[in-house]
Amino acid sequence: MRRTLSSAALLLLLCLLLTLPASSLSEKEKTFSEEGTRQLLITEIMASNGTWVSGHAYDWVEIYNPSKKSVNLSGYCLSDSKKQPGKWVFPEGSSIKGGSYLIVYCTGEDQKNTKTAPFYASFKLSASGDDIILTGPDGTTVHHVTFPQQFGNVSFGKARGSDAWGYFWESTPGKANEKTVYATRAATPRILTEGGKYEESVTVFCEGDAGDTLRYTLDGATPSSKSKVFPAEGLTVSSTASLRVSAFRDGAVPSQSACATYLIDEDIPVAVVCLTTDDKYFFGSKAGALVKGTGSVPNYDKPYEYPCHIEYFDEEGQSLINQMGSFTASGHSARQNAQKSIAIYARKVFGESWFAFNPFPHRDYSFYKSLLLRSTNSDAYSERLRDVVFSSLAEPLSLCYQDARPIVVFLNGEYWGHYNLREKINKYMVAQWENIPLEDSDTVDQIDILARTGSDQFLQNGDNADWLELCDFCKKQDLLEPDSLQYVLDRLDVNSLFEHASFEIISGNSDITNVRMYRVPGGKWKYLLFDVEASFGSGSDTNVVPLDNYIKSLSAKIQAFRHEPLNALLKVPEMKDQFLKTFARVLDSCFTWPYVEAHFAPWEEVLEQLLPRHNQRWPYLTMKRWRTNVSATKYYARVRPKKIVSMLQKRMKLTSEEVETYFGDVQRKLEDVNTLK
Repeated sequence: MRRTLSSAALLLLLCLLLTLPASSLSEKEKTFSEEGTRQLLITEIMASNGTWVSGHAYDWVEIYNPSKKSVNLSGYCLSDSKKQPGKWVFPEGSSIKGGSYLIVYCTGEDQKNTKTAPFYASFKLSASGDDIILTGPDGTTVHHVTFPQQFGNVSFGKARGSDAWGYFWESTPGKANEKTVYATRAATPRILTEGGKYEESVTVFCEGDAGDTLRYTLDGATPSSKSKVFPAEGLTVSSTASLRVSAFRDGAVPSQSACATYLIDEDIPVAVVCLTTDDKYFFGSKAGALVKGTGSVPNYDKPYEYPCHIEYFDEEGQSLINQMGSFTASGHSARQNAQKSIAIYARKVFGESWFAFNPFPHRDYSFYKSLLLRSTNSDAYSERLRDVVFSSLAEPLSLCYQDARPIVVFLNGEYWGHYNLREKINKYMVAQWENIPLEDSDTVDQIDILARTGSDQFLQNGDNADWLELCDFCKKQDLLEPDSLQYVLDRLDVNSLFEHASFEIISGNSDITNVRMYRVPGGKWKYLLFDVEASFGSGSDTNVVPLDNYIKSLSAKIQAFRHEPLNALLKVPEMKDQFLKTFARVLDSCFTWPYVEAHFAPWEEVLEQLLPRHNQRWPYLTMKRWRTNVSATKYYARVRPKKIVSMLQKRMKLTSEEVETYFGDVQRKLEDVNTLK
């Protein structure tokens, strides 16, 4: 007997299908359902967050109280597991007011919660589809939602004013939802004409899925439903511009945009990085990361990352990367400069977890997680090469240092000047230096990175308890005792400490705040060479600032960094011997003039070509002033190494015999090759 569905059943089936994405998902991923007593409602879910704050982009769940009365949340639970509905419990005394919304961040970490929002649950959500279950104090299911596969940085929830569920065009955490939801998201279109360097205008072609309408912009803005339709016969680009194209389809959230920057008639002899995003993220008064803004906290000091397209073209104009990622302003005091340093990140939520290329000449890595577009710290006196040149002098040492190359940057198709592309100091950089696979996220996450004194405010990643304990031990214990010395040697890489101190003292780095320490799981504390732009500055041939701050009494006041490990070790004869030998080795291998001059030469040559245009864009440094500054820096780089031994002798009270034993050969060499002819 043949059976047919009733009209009501057909209508119900159609409604269910309209709430599902139109992509090919597994049966589990296609399931959407909700149940519960509904005195509180789960109204919006973000399971693939692309909004990064202080290095985190936590999943989140929005809960709404539709009643007029406040609800005490003590004993309420939230979970992503039917088998374990009580995974996370709201803090005692917490509540949600009538008619209000509450956000719970799903972190996957055990974090301390107070009775006031924001709240941090100890589980994560799965972007491939998951459950979110709210239960009451008696174990009753208040609301249970099973949601399908999620799209990056697109929230899923209940439309305001109806029972329809789907994807939102704009997420609204903590606020009333949009009235319209969508069953899926349109696929990203494909730009068929590769971006890069072109001598003259270029006709660009693009394609999308059947039935999609492609819309575009040329100024970095996300295409909207009012943007121009991409012409089927191709789009002619006659001047440098950043093209963004999005696909639009009825019943679907608009696609993530595709992007390509066309550099038309740009005479640029170096690699180019192009960043493209909505102007509000660069320069908006409320959120623009590259401006001060109107709030009490400058925008450039806020810990937010914003989405952007990231492109890298090599010297020949070949595109090596083109992907969505994120960016933020970078640096400390330099954030106040007009031309700000910018950190860029590969983020899986936008499609790619890595930058799958290696732009650096002294690295053999195949990919990077993050990169730094570094401007300069001192607008008035910069040579725009001091930090990169002096960092590179550390190549013969075991010290971790940042590699570099010169680049030009464009923002939304606008020339933004010369930058130095650098490795960004974070857990990923340390992992690569220490040969830890970046895919080993558990180990990478446990890397400890500290700045300055290593106190809580200078904890960059991991934990600082062992470091602080080690420094206090060096201050209080006599390392002449073998057991005490061994305690330190088991925890501290002494060669790293001695190389770092020697390098900083010889170079005369007067900015003593730029000290970094790190430790990989199971390893010893090491030092990292960072921001040596204040080296070989004015008067550095007699500058004793770094020397006085590195070698001092154990009981002296702690200033920019912990001086106790070095000075406690110097009280031990064999450690003093090792330090003086290391100092002589660093002086010989890193600071003889032929070696230093060879590192200056390529940077001087390329900046002679780049700076005339750069100085028109950022008119604070004339070419005449730049050449004068470079000459002065090179002068001190020749003179100071010859004088440093006598300065060290005075500070450490070395005998003439000790000076001859440790430094006689290198002093004679420096007198020969570093003397001005």
